[in-house]
Amino acid sequence: MTVIDFTAFIGRLATSAGETILPMFRTALAIDNKSTPGHEFDPVTEADRAAEAVMRRMIKETFPQHGIVGEEFGTENPDAEYVWVLDPIDGTKSFIAGFPIWGTLIALLHRGTPVYGMMHQPFIGERFSGDSQSASYRGPSGERSLAVRRCALLQDATTYTTSPLLMNADDRAAYGRVEHEVRLSRYGGDCYAYCMLAAGNLDLVIETELKPYDVAALIPIVTGAGGIITTWEGGPAQNGGRIIAAGDPRIHQAAMKLLAS
Repeated sequence: MTVIDFTAFIGRLATSAGETILPMFRTALAIDNKSTPGHEFDPVTEADRAAEAVMRRMIKETFPQHGIVGEEFGTENPDAEYVWVLDPIDGTKSFIAGFPIWGTLIALLHRGTPVYGMMHQPFIGERFSGDSQSASYRGPSGERSLAVRRCALLQDATTYTTSPLLMNADDRAAYGRVEHEVRLSRYGGDCYAYCMLAAGNLDLVIETELKPYDVAALIPIVTGAGGIITTWEGGPAQNGGRIIAAGDPRIHQAAMKLLAS
């Protein structure tokens, strides 16, 4: 079975997750904190849990031999040839604040490598998908291919990070060196920032302390649109950690030098 055989199924996963989440968006939903005392607030809601449960059930019914890695319910059969990596609501803090800049992330790994990814924003009705060779958008404005924009100099670049406050002191100082050089820096966005990079609307995304489910689905979208996404050290991004994505390899290299200095 080839990767293309999975695309329709991934679309159904996204639809089912969205139908589960939307009735709970902008409602008085109970919020739990997954973090331990003294650590960064890490919210989770019934919408997160319910959407992941729906997707897990569909995967197990359709592909019982596949593995699953999910934010809310852990890992099953991680050594399988095909493994699904799920984040039912990436951007839960935006979700609980009522802002529609969250999304459902669905990745398919083949022998450990992300080969297909989708970000679905059901409230706006947008889907960004990619297979590392190409990337596409479908939403209210129609359908189109995605392509990053070229930007040779940091001085001309727009960069995003979810929040420097999520970084430790050393990483925040390193990020500050990049922020000082770019034309415009903005905060927020979570998964949306990577999709806007793939769409050619911004140039850099720099994050820290990501988990595999935060980034795996975004890798085939960014690379399929012609971008680059690595760790700060230039290694593979699928295991998370400190991540940098760029539309142009020239500013990717320039930013990495500042992050390492």
